[in-house]
Amino acid sequence: MTFSLLLRSSALASVVVLGAQAASAETFRWASTTDPQTMDPHAVNAAPVLSFLNNIYEGLVRRNQNMQIEPSLATSWEPLEAENGWRFHLREGVTFQDGAEFNAEDVLFSYQRASDEAADVRSWFAPVSEVRVVDDYTVDFVTTAPNPLFPDSIANFMILDKGWAEANDAALPARDAENFATMNVNGTGAFSLSSRDPGVETRLVPNPTWWDEAQHNVTEAVFTPIGNSATGLAALLSGEIDFIQPIPLQDVAQVESRDGFKVLEGEETRVIMFGFGHEHEKLLYSTDVTDANPFQDPKVRLAAAHAIDIDAIDRVIMRGKIEAASQLVPAGISGYSEANADRPAYDPERAKELLAEAGYPDGFSFGLKCTNDRYINDEALCRAAASMFAAVDLKAELTTGPVRDYWTQLREDDFDMYLLGWSPGTFDAEHPIRFLLHSQDDEKKLGSWNFGNYSNARVDELLPLIQEEIDPAARQALIDELVGITQDEVAYIPLYTQPLIWAAKENIDLTQRADNFFMLRWVTIN
Repeated sequence: MTFSLLLRSSALASVVVLGAQAASAETFRWASTTDPQTMDPHAVNAAPVLSFLNNIYEGLVRRNQNMQIEPSLATSWEPLEAENGWRFHLREGVTFQDGAEFNAEDVLFSYQRASDEAADVRSWFAPVSEVRVVDDYTVDFVTTAPNPLFPDSIANFMILDKGWAEANDAALPARDAENFATMNVNGTGAFSLSSRDPGVETRLVPNPTWWDEAQHNVTEAVFTPIGNSATGLAALLSGEIDFIQPIPLQDVAQVESRDGFKVLEGEETRVIMFGFGHEHEKLLYSTDVTDANPFQDPKVRLAAAHAIDIDAIDRVIMRGKIEAASQLVPAGISGYSEANADRPAYDPERAKELLAEAGYPDGFSFGLKCTNDRYINDEALCRAAASMFAAVDLKAELTTGPVRDYWTQLREDDFDMYLLGWSPGTFDAEHPIRFLLHSQDDEKKLGSWNFGNYSNARVDELLPLIQEEIDPAARQALIDELVGITQDEVAYIPLYTQPLIWAAKENIDLTQRADNFFMLRWVTIN
């Protein structure tokens, strides 16, 4: 794999914590724009949830400070000899926070729970045909074909205690409702839940029975979601909190000019993009085209791409902090297609020509849905994009709102065009292909975040070939073919790679990972 971007980002912004036990223990307070909407690690496949819960729950493997896979609840793993798949050897002597022993039955139960139709993370297990308990501390994951990426793909697969979940009527996740696991936790990780007031405050304390050696000196961690960026920055500069992620790009200079504070900058592996309602027969929010969906025509989608001026967005909104994107993963990620590195140029005249060729010489109106608290400057981005669309007679009716309502709206097909950010969980190009480009297929657990249901038979054929191919050159050729198809069809409009902009008090040491996950186990207060 190629992890040059990951390592570069980590080297720029990470502080490796050593000698934590020598520092004085402290309460640590931090904030972010988005509150994790659930404490259930299988209910919502979104970074704010997975990042937060990685402090409480653990998986078979985990990522270290440089994004490399390392042992966690499994001490080692190897390919199966007689069939496709992987054998994981589990760590002995681990207990959940309620004292229950961790063993292979918990892994099997968690797999069954996370791969159920009720789970939002079930696509992680699309390659898996069977999970077998060999003994108390050995588990086999059998796959339908060779799958060299499988250990990387389950870095965020978190293990629940079978007895605890069943005893509390939480045997299945509640994605669109609530159950006991929505508000309560019982993990094996470095921290446990002390109290939870959704949308207001969540408190964590160190897990005294954690199997690993602590590299932090935090005695209590208090998280507060602050949706208003000015309020969040004021809380940091007044000393109410110790750390915030992210801060507005326009406030970087202010923080850097203040004694006792620092800014941590890096590059996230998340690509920001626009998606379309490919399978929608009609536009939902148009005032002038009510019997068709022009976005079903690739020429119209390409016109929308040509209308976007990424350089202006970078200069005016993103303060020169972004890198333009041509595909659904950034350069440097394993599988990135150098053969398809070019993106549609900003060309409003060509956009108008394409609209005329598609039968819309006067353009049309449509609905554009965006978040206002999920990505850096997301609302400002969408307002700028709406203005750029209007310049080529694509009249966007912009609707923005909090992320807590957004995914439900997208799953209910309540959009014409929408904003999405995607970070590949495996740090490989296969990940967005599986989630965003493969046709929706509940049975195969594929396309679960392909909200507009972009569908191409050849793309669907290529995914398993890419998953199975071991030869790097042959695999890259398959990915290059797929990226070429999806670019020609303008399946999405990739915009840019999101920057990482965090701010903290000078006395806080922490690690900024390229996946934008914040891990308390690497925090020290000096």
